Amino acid sequence: MKKYLSIIVFCILIVFSYSSQAKLEKGKWNFTKDVDYCYIGSIPQKIDLPEGKIRGDTYILVYRINNSNEAIVQIDAGYLYKEGKDVIVKIDNSLYKFYVEADTAWTNDDKTVIYAMKKGIELHVIGESSRGTVTDDLYSLRGFTVAFNKLLSDC
Repeated sequence: MKKYLSIIVFCILIVFSYSSQAKLEKGKWNFTKDVDYCYIGSIPQKIDLPEGKIRGDTYILVYRINNSNEAIVQIDAGYLYKEGKDVIVKIDNSLYKFYVEADTAWTNDDKTVIYAMKKGIELHVIGESSRGTVTDDLYSLRGFTVAFNKLLSDC
């Protein structure tokens, strides 16, 4: 099931990358509804990137395929992650490991992470690029619960 969803999400990401990135705002959680899926997303309030380094768009999404009960957390880094190296997500004082596929990170425990996001204040994404650059992106979780409830009710 997770593999099937990964393929669907890959297609969604292509569309998302070209049309929806502009809908996300720093420090806010925005809801978007499309024909086949809905998502909430945010871009980092702060990006800790070494001077002289560049990267593509970075964001977090929580999405649902229409008529599905499953909400999935996805993190896009804007660079290729180091293969085989987990991404660490820190929500307040709790740590969660996400596995990587190319430039995207996923968790095997979406429900637990979403619960922590609803209770949390801030979220850090600590990842390492394929070239060894370590990044630490800071997201606000203020407004996450309201946006997540809209995702559940409107999708």
